[in-house]
Amino acid sequence: MRASLIQIDVNPDESINSRRRRVGSLIREQRGSDLVVLPELWTVGAFAYELFADEAETLAGTGEAPAGATVREMSEAAREAGVWLHAGSVPERGADGVLYNTSLVFSPDGELAHSYRKIHRFGFDKGEAVLMGAGSQLVTVPLPDLTLGLATCYDLRFPELFRGLVDAGAQAFVIPAGWPERRRAHWTLLARARAVENQAYVLACGTGGTHAGVEQAGHSIAVDPWGEVLAEAGPGEEVLTVDLDPARVAETREVFPALKDRVLGLEPPKR
Repeated sequence: MRASLIQIDVNPDESINSRRRRVGSLIREQRGSDLVVLPELWTVGAFAYELFADEAETLAGTGEAPAGATVREMSEAAREAGVWLHAGSVPERGADGVLYNTSLVFSPDGELAHSYRKIHRFGFDKGEAVLMGAGSQLVTVPLPDLTLGLATCYDLRFPELFRGLVDAGAQAFVIPAGWPERRRAHWTLLARARAVENQAYVLACGTGGTHAGVEQAGHSIAVDPWGEVLAEAGPGEEVLTVDLDPARVAETREVFPALKDRVLGLEPPKR
């Protein structure tokens, strides 16, 4: 199975419409891959909080609320490239009027097959943490050869989410992000840790450039179930293409069956 991670350089001088079209072209260039992955909030920039409400999109079109421009462009690009497309995330305006940081997965026929609302919002009582609602559901995506578990950026710091995805059948994690350069060491460390502890592939796709004055880490990374780095990008715009062997997950879990030794339901300390 071939996966391509498109690390996008988010340049504030480039219009959102121009970037959307440009990324659509980059997706079409990945024909021959099975899966293409984009970063978090690449249309607006993960730290451009003032744009979230103005650029929020609806996912499913209705007579009065057509699907957003990113949804339409990504659907067409996935169909023309013939790929499964994890289109990163967009600011979504839900039917309840609440904003969400929502990841989109399109099938090779262009259908919006799955979506995931980010559960852990970053900001410590400001920014995304107060502007957007929290998701509440784990999401897995069964591809023909591999089951994906979905997470987004700050989710990477919460291992219990990934354990839940493993219990739901995930063999690979797809993690779009807008991760800051100043914490880049955490980004690569945590990506490898999630792979090792869950014996699963990790496909973590970030952005380059600067979002609202916050320099981005770049360094998208693909890690195998043993924790070995298959490929890692630099700081700027780049496409990483890696081959994944679905059998590698089962082999790793069989040779080193640590997941079978999990102890759940431990009692808290007695006081």
